[in-house]
Amino acid sequence: MSRSGLKGRLMAAFAAALAFPALIAFAQPAADKIVVWDVPAFDALPDDEFGRLARYGQSIVEATYAHIGPSVVDPAARFAGNNLACTNCHLQAGLKKFGLPLVAASADYPAYSARSGEASTIFDRVNQCMKRSLNGRPMPEDARPMQAILAYLKVLSTNIPRDAAIAGDGAGEIAELDRAADPVRGEQVYLSKCADCHRRDGLGVRRNEVLPQMGYAVPPLWGPDSFNDGAGAARLITLANFVHDNMPNGTSWVAPTLSPDDAWDVAAHVIAQPRPRLAGIDRDFPDLLLKPVDAGYGPYADGFSQAQHRYGPYAPIRSEIMRLKTERGEVPNPNAR
Repeated sequence: MSRSGLKGRLMAAFAAALAFPALIAFAQPAADKIVVWDVPAFDALPDDEFGRLARYGQSIVEATYAHIGPSVVDPAARFAGNNLACTNCHLQAGLKKFGLPLVAASADYPAYSARSGEASTIFDRVNQCMKRSLNGRPMPEDARPMQAILAYLKVLSTNIPRDAAIAGDGAGEIAELDRAADPVRGEQVYLSKCADCHRRDGLGVRRNEVLPQMGYAVPPLWGPDSFNDGAGAARLITLANFVHDNMPNGTSWVAPTLSPDDAWDVAAHVIAQPRPRLAGIDRDFPDLLLKPVDAGYGPYADGFSQAQHRYGPYAPIRSEIMRLKTERGEVPNPNAR
């Protein structure tokens, strides 16, 4: 069977499996985005196995390095390859609007993953973070830390209907530039606005230089203990929006500190810096026409350079991808397995 046919069958089967509950849940007209997040209080959860597991999951999200980091005492528990925490990207442990919130994560899955070309569960999605943002290795589904993270996410989504849209999801959506983002100009923005916290060398501030398992007071933005080049934060659109709506730390999307131009350029400076490499990254996205326009690694189907994919502008790339979709439907990744 061709990859195109297999993908079509997977998506059809996936849709059929969800059809009946979807009819029940969405028989009424689609509601507006959920503005007020009704998240249960973790300290009010019952003192039973699930309650304890969810609270353990909260602790892992807030202090990942102390539970599954590369310097924890038990070598078998060293799933993360760096000393970051989930909350370094998912701000306030996933509870901040436009801070890559996790409130709807459990309700969003299972879902089709363009990156893998198949249906993905929330377990699969967490392991993608393990491999990419935490530069580590996948956790078995029955590992207690994984079960704890899944329990935490389930509690966050308790009052979110399946596939419901929440206000404040993602990292925001500032207007894109009609030019390439400028890493050189971005360096000056970084030195002015970011270096006081993240250091001029971008390597962050450890809580204890002797005990790496204590993590960072301020996380590194590049270097050997940062996220790798397959992480979402290594993509310009994600990072620029995140920076605009959240940085310097304490900034809110309601009153951003940086201008959009400054956010784009400083994000370009950050992604231009050295960081760990993810092996096999060229196999991502079996259909290259579904690859994000800001993915900083090939192969590409559209004929644009790696530099333009990394820094933009993106409108010409999107136009070419739309043309190719119309003409060809899909473009298989020659490296996909």
